[in-house]
Amino acid sequence: MFEILKREEMADGTVVMNEINAPQIAKKAKPGQFVILKANEQGERIPLTMADTNVKKGTVTVIYQVVGKSTALFKSLQVGDHYQDVIGPLGQPTHLEKLGNVVCVGGGTGVAVLYPITRGLKELGNNVAAIIGARTKDLLILEDKMKAASHELHVCTDDGSYGHHGFVTDVLKDILERDNVDLVVGIGPVPMMKFVTKLTADYHVKTLVSLNAIMVDGTGMCGCCRVSVGGKTRFACVDGPEFDGHQVDFDELAQRLDAYKNEEKRAHEKYTHECKLSQEA
Repeated sequence: MFEILKREEMADGTVVMNEINAPQIAKKAKPGQFVILKANEQGERIPLTMADTNVKKGTVTVIYQVVGKSTALFKSLQVGDHYQDVIGPLGQPTHLEKLGNVVCVGGGTGVAVLYPITRGLKELGNNVAAIIGARTKDLLILEDKMKAASHELHVCTDDGSYGHHGFVTDVLKDILERDNVDLVVGIGPVPMMKFVTKLTADYHVKTLVSLNAIMVDGTGMCGCCRVSVGGKTRFACVDGPEFDGHQVDFDELAQRLDAYKNEEKRAHEKYTHECKLSQEA
């Protein structure tokens, strides 16, 4: 059992941060790796990349968006409650090195994944520019942490309610025109990563992305998280989750992610209805 020591609702309540007591995982985890969480015996296994770790406290931090039954169940857990299982660290860590000028681009909850990578690149002596975006101001997360983890921070909102009115790629293009960029790290929704890599390809800049493929066991056994990279089948859980963005088939990834959208919606609606009936009883 893994106790929740700290909890915070973010992005207008649609995104939740949990700091979880998991000392063995915290000791070994590195930026870019993920854990698989399970709320209870009947719960679904949900992979989440760690947003932070604290070896001294023995904790790992995950940030997730409530989109289906399982994440709604996660949201119901409060400080003092426990996850039945937290498995990890899983996946390959981000290869961090001093390169020079680096741009870290994050969208939505992808900013949570991006944060430890951005911080690590800065600590190694890179000049780091960060760009974070969301549909509207209320959905932005970790602005202060990203500001501290980078040398310059640009904020974008689709509706213009805060920061740059437009997409993260608008600001990225300006930076690519201005500076000689050695690496771009783009993490967020599939469409965002797709267009980031299309843009950086025009400038011949190496680009890393983190793929949120559907996953079951997380150890390469089931093949559920397979993605096409450079024309070859790779497993996001053991070969990734990070890959060369210019080699990823984003259209195939998007299609596979949409495969269970209807089932996810129905399960969420049923769970919400049952919770409402339980509260009224």
